[in-house]
Amino acid sequence: MAAKDSDAAPIIVVKRYKKAGHAAHGGSWKVAFADFATAMMAFFLLLWLLGATTEKQKGAISEYFNNPSTIQGASPVPSPSPINGPGGASTSMIKLGGGMELHHDPAPPAEAAPPQPGAQVDVTPEEGGDDEKADEERLKVLMGQLKEGIDMRESLAKFKDQILLDVTAEGVRIQIIDHERRSMFPSGSAVLEVFSANILSELASIIDNVPNRISISGHTDIRPLTKPNYSNWELSADRANAARRALLAGGLPPAKIGRVVGLSSSTLLEPNEPENPVNRRISIVVMNKRTEDAINQENGALLSVQHTADPARQDGADPTAVQAQATIAQTVATP
Repeated sequence: MAAKDSDAAPIIVVKRYKKAGHAAHGGSWKVAFADFATAMMAFFLLLWLLGATTEKQKGAISEYFNNPSTIQGASPVPSPSPINGPGGASTSMIKLGGGMELHHDPAPPAEAAPPQPGAQVDVTPEEGGDDEKADEERLKVLMGQLKEGIDMRESLAKFKDQILLDVTAEGVRIQIIDHERRSMFPSGSAVLEVFSANILSELASIIDNVPNRISISGHTDIRPLTKPNYSNWELSADRANAARRALLAGGLPPAKIGRVVGLSSSTLLEPNEPENPVNRRISIVVMNKRTEDAINQENGALLSVQHTADPARQDGADPTAVQAQATIAQTVATP
């Protein structure tokens, strides 16, 4: 028995231990990265919202966080203080000394540098002050008077389908258009028909109710003229001057004429129908203050250029050339 026990094979127990060498392949880092990405997305969204809001909106948001209550001026919880401890609306976003009152009192705008000579300056309606507001009110009243006059005055009511009224950037515009069976001028002529002269005379008495100056422009259709050396440009300018003379005959003071131009067929009323009779028209614009100031500045700049280029002020100028230029200028300026 003893021999058999000694010959028995020993029992070997093997214990295996797993090493934690692949723990880095778990999912915890993904959660951290997702949190980081969400925070960055929220941060850039906040930046975008701040860039899209106005200063007034930012001030309102700041005021809300200073006092987040449904009742304006009353907070539902006490503000933080050394006695009460934290609570209510915080006075700062992060305890780094920065306050929430970022846009409550915006800094005053810096004074703009004075414009350089010759530079163009845009004037907004707010900058015009009371004068521009009064001018706007005058033109509104004038528009009402024109509509009433066209309806009540017999000499205008008969032709109300040929009188167009609207408001443009330049002022109140009155357009007298041609009809197929009734034209203001004979074909190719700058002589007013009797009815169109009467219309202009009646309009003159209404326009004279305001101190604003007027601009007169003549328009034709696209059909060319058969007269030699006489195109629609000359015809439209002559018709505009004929309208000017009719307005003066109706009692309009000459000082109220600010501009008279002929535009031929360059600005058609019906661009899709260039031969339509409505394209033949006289346009009268009762100019607002901005338009009148722009014309005055244009005239002043033109006089400045002419003064600089005046050969009479240059040394060694040819007297004959000076006299010839003066004669040309006088001819052009003659109405």
